[in-house]
Amino acid sequence: MEYLLLALGLTIIVIGAMILTDGSVALAERFGMPEFIIGLTVVAVGTSMPELSVSVLSAIKGNSDMAIGNVVGSNIFNTFVILGVCAMIAPIVFSRTNIRRDIPLCIAASLMLGIFTLGETVHPHWSSSISRIEGIAMLVCYAGMIWYSLHVESRCRDKESDYLKTSGKRRTPLWQSILFVVAGLAALIFGGDMCVRNASAIARSLGVSESVIAITIVAGGTSLPELASSVAAVVKHRPSLALGNVLGSNMANILLVLGASATVRPLELKGVTMSDIWFSVIGSILLLVSAVAIGRNKMTRIEGVLMLSIYIVYIATLLR
Repeated sequence: MEYLLLALGLTIIVIGAMILTDGSVALAERFGMPEFIIGLTVVAVGTSMPELSVSVLSAIKGNSDMAIGNVVGSNIFNTFVILGVCAMIAPIVFSRTNIRRDIPLCIAASLMLGIFTLGETVHPHWSSSISRIEGIAMLVCYAGMIWYSLHVESRCRDKESDYLKTSGKRRTPLWQSILFVVAGLAALIFGGDMCVRNASAIARSLGVSESVIAITIVAGGTSLPELASSVAAVVKHRPSLALGNVLGSNMANILLVLGASATVRPLELKGVTMSDIWFSVIGSILLLVSAVAIGRNKMTRIEGVLMLSIYIVYIATLLR
């Protein structure tokens, strides 16, 4: 029964995230926001709402492993699976701004999580938990990152092709956009609570740690909105929207989701290992290497296959 309820919870989360994203994008289009920035901010935050609902509710219930494992697993899934699948469909081209600003910001966010959780690895008397102060620092960094991205983008509006073409396209009524946002948030909260309760029950019945369940099943489930929206963007020849979605989601997962969760209640690093956390850091670094050294400003289909293969090996090792 728990498996069916978990699947139902994940389904509600995915539907809620899609409704929320549609409403958010409709609102953003009214301000003529660039395509990449919509992916980096609005779509990324919208598709990260499942992680936010699951992790914050887990923190409230004292399930730190579920909160941290969900974010770490989602970031690994985003980098290796989503970008891997998208690159297999069509090569992903990186702009100069992606290489100089966006990917380094993603690496910095991953390193911040790694540093905050070092704790006992560095000194036996240091805590490996993410404190409230560190959580607030993450939220401040996220707000600063959003402001910086919008500020820089506002000075570079010289390429009309980088903007969403809204002229000649019927806009969604304001009331309907707001209704979508509210309904999406409600679905995420309800589905997130259902997901946390049943995932924990499954972990206990199987004798598997909550961290493993969080990194694999829950993380994969809450990342379905990112997967669906990114693949759809690539198919519609909007790769910058897909790339912005993944990079933005990874930064939002760490700085916004874990920041909010730790602010609600400090998160203790238990079942989630430093290897898992630093593997997510390596994923961001590999993305930069792919953009700069291997694919020459793009991720090729071969690299996409390689990224997906690395994820399969990682999961097989984790489950073993």
